[in-house]
Amino acid sequence: MKAIKDRGGELAEGLADIREQFHLPTSYPEAVEKAAQAAARAPMGDHADRLDVPFVTLDPASSTDLDQAFAIEKAGADLILKYAIADVAAFVSPCGPIDAEAWARGETFYLPDGRIGLYPPLLSEGAASLLPDGPRPAIVFSVRVAPDGRSSLDGAERALIRSRAKLGYATVTDADLPNGFHELARRVNAAEDARGAARVEPPQQQVIEEKEGTFHLGFRPMSAIEQSNAALSLACNLALADLMLSAGTGLFRVMREPGQRAQARLRHTATALGLDWETSQSLDQRARTLDPNERKDALFMLAIRRAGQGATYEPFSPGERPWHYAMAATYAHGTAPLRRLADRYVNEAALALINNRPVPGWVTEAFPLLAPVMNRADARAAQVDGAVIELAEAIVLQPRVGEIFEGCVVDVDDRGARVQLCEEPVVTRVADGALKLGERVRLRLVEASPQQRRTKFELS
Repeated sequence: MKAIKDRGGELAEGLADIREQFHLPTSYPEAVEKAAQAAARAPMGDHADRLDVPFVTLDPASSTDLDQAFAIEKAGADLILKYAIADVAAFVSPCGPIDAEAWARGETFYLPDGRIGLYPPLLSEGAASLLPDGPRPAIVFSVRVAPDGRSSLDGAERALIRSRAKLGYATVTDADLPNGFHELARRVNAAEDARGAARVEPPQQQVIEEKEGTFHLGFRPMSAIEQSNAALSLACNLALADLMLSAGTGLFRVMREPGQRAQARLRHTATALGLDWETSQSLDQRARTLDPNERKDALFMLAIRRAGQGATYEPFSPGERPWHYAMAATYAHGTAPLRRLADRYVNEAALALINNRPVPGWVTEAFPLLAPVMNRADARAAQVDGAVIELAEAIVLQPRVGEIFEGCVVDVDDRGARVQLCEEPVVTRVADGALKLGERVRLRLVEASPQQRRTKFELS
């Protein structure tokens, strides 16, 4: 949810209530702010000089917490992704006040009217962010991408870098990008197809104001450039995961395949949205054909994301291979340390392993502790996102109380039926046990309360 104008003030009031309900912090303790000020002024440690490498960043134009900068080189038939990741450990000492506060938060929380950062803005949007206003410390991963798209880690080092440009998705041109950018993304995507990956990245929902002052729910377009940029992060994260797995340590992202009931529900959802899905086609195969910029496809991608069991964090366990269903691979998070606590520890482990050094004890000891912390933070973020969407739905639909909506039953249980509306990104529940899976229904909106973040439909 990005574009919001709230003339009536209901959205602002609702977001304030959400912050209070989920105990989201509104500031940082004084000790954390002082520690951040000292860290921002402190001289850098032992970093190699890589100021001559032409790194650039690519993000939404408004972003200031920049985790990644990249450059691309050729090495025979391979491409070398020089991926500079913000060196958070250069500013945050283990067990210090900044670290303690980060463990309490787990990750950055995003709301329509602003973000609640993992680290103080002085670091996350200043000294540690890879902005193009001077040298910045980074961990530079050299990721080798073969012609078939498989990635592996060639090397890693702490280095001072300088970003040449802060590129934005909406304004970047091919001339701004390093040679090989599109080819590298193509290779990574081809490797996904070869693995049978079912990665689904639904576009962000947003609230859009109409000329008459009303709102509707929609999606922020996802450009081809944005999707290609995501492939760079994916290549690095896969390489980090393989390195940690081979060393018998680390923290991984694990996701299990949606169960049979969830997949049956998705088939009914596809019917409700008017999407074709051949019975001989698996969910993985259908997911790979979806276009996030097509409204019905975007709605279905959102349904797939909601139907899954969700990705979780798990530390390495001897004799087990951590597996991410959507990636069809072993996978880890390491490319967003300004926004996710665990990434800093993954980066430190990879930096040590690739240079044949022991992983620091403070890192290995943290991995089993990080899993529950990150899982709780993810669950909290999902609850916040859900509350925001419920609030937005109530505001958007409030002027339409009394209208009739077409829908399709996508699930039935002892509480009634879940119905996917055909023309809106809304799933609602109807307390009627007589409805059948796949049944088309007409629903009347009888209540839309922003104060209670609730919409209510009845059979018409």
